[in-house]
Amino acid sequence: MLKSYITKVITGVTLTAILGGFYFTLNYHTTAHAHENHEPHKNEAISASVWDNSTVSYNGSKKMIVYRSPSCGCCGGWIAHMKKHGFEITDIKTDNLEAIKQKYNLPQDLASCHTAIINGYVMEGHIPADDIKRFLMEKPNMKGLAVPAMPIGTPGMESGNIKQPFSVLAFSKQEETKVFNHYEKY
Repeated sequence: MLKSYITKVITGVTLTAILGGFYFTLNYHTTAHAHENHEPHKNEAISASVWDNSTVSYNGSKKMIVYRSPSCGCCGGWIAHMKKHGFEITDIKTDNLEAIKQKYNLPQDLASCHTAIINGYVMEGHIPADDIKRFLMEKPNMKGLAVPAMPIGTPGMESGNIKQPFSVLAFSKQEETKVFNHYEKY
């Protein structure tokens, strides 16, 4: 079971790298041709993304334990995002991440590259800080939040301008899930 999980994660990261490289190459050549044709450069204001803005004011405990693989690079990007929003992170690198997920009864179909624990809740994957703050304020009768897999465009998973839509799912102890928030453009 652990081998299957690790194989899925490695396959996902490899595919992301390949697609990101393809997109970068395509985007680079498209941009290069635009400059060769002397097309005017558009200086459009770019609004800050969900990862930059902080719209939820939360005054409770922000102490979070994050479990991640020592070889996972994308987790560091998400941890930096959380720190930027005032969370105090205890970063625990482990080669036995599957055991952590089992300990906290994380449904396998919600798994991602890192598992965080805050105020007794499980936070799985690349969840925006404001969603975690809102969830903690609401204190729902749920086990936690999850962003399954590793959506391209989230912190640590950046690939040019690609922003893969994703949902933040709330899940219960009975493994029932519901959409807590959804992102198309961010």
